[in-house]
Amino acid sequence: MAGSQDTTPDPRNDSVLVYLNGALVPRADAKISIFDAGFALGDGVWEGLRLHHGRLLFLDAHLDRLYAGAAAIRLDIGLDRHAITRALIVTTTANSMTDGAHLRLMVTRGPKATVNQDPRNAIGRPTIVITAEYKTPATTTRGLALHTSTIRCTPAHMFDMRLNSHSRLNLIRALLEAIDAGADEALMLDPNDHVASCNATNFFCVRNGEVLTSPG
Repeated sequence: MAGSQDTTPDPRNDSVLVYLNGALVPRADAKISIFDAGFALGDGVWEGLRLHHGRLLFLDAHLDRLYAGAAAIRLDIGLDRHAITRALIVTTTANSMTDGAHLRLMVTRGPKATVNQDPRNAIGRPTIVITAEYKTPATTTRGLALHTSTIRCTPAHMFDMRLNSHSRLNLIRALLEAIDAGADEALMLDPNDHVASCNATNFFCVRNGEVLTSPG
């Protein structure tokens, strides 16, 4: 079955360099501790950015959300916007990328003294990772089939999904439900039965010549 995030395999991705805490390392050597808060608890935030004709699209908006999410969970990234932007550019330059690439910027609370939810047990600095891969969306002539999931998107007072949290289990559960129903992607509603989003992409529709989407 197809998926909204399917991409065409690209052999160049086998040799990409990954930004890991200020160093550029081969993909196979990019590793973090099993005690890292992101691995152990999903404690962190991330952004996905597209590199198109030498530009990182919507960079300011992505950084706004990154720093807002980090502030909401009281995570000090340790780098300002200029330094993070520089790290993104260093990563694409090291991989000789100018177009058709997708970057994932991930920040976790870093290694912990022990695995539990208390953020005060973090030791040292946050973990900052940037992956850059060539990703050309796979083409499909039939479109994607949607299944309306029973898994709901939650409002801010329950779990604010505007936080790009490392924990994606609710979205994964929605996709698994869609796959079981023979669909490609899940359409997710909010608690008031309004369309909110798909499990991995935004949802848009055209009605009477107008493009409509969820207000958030």
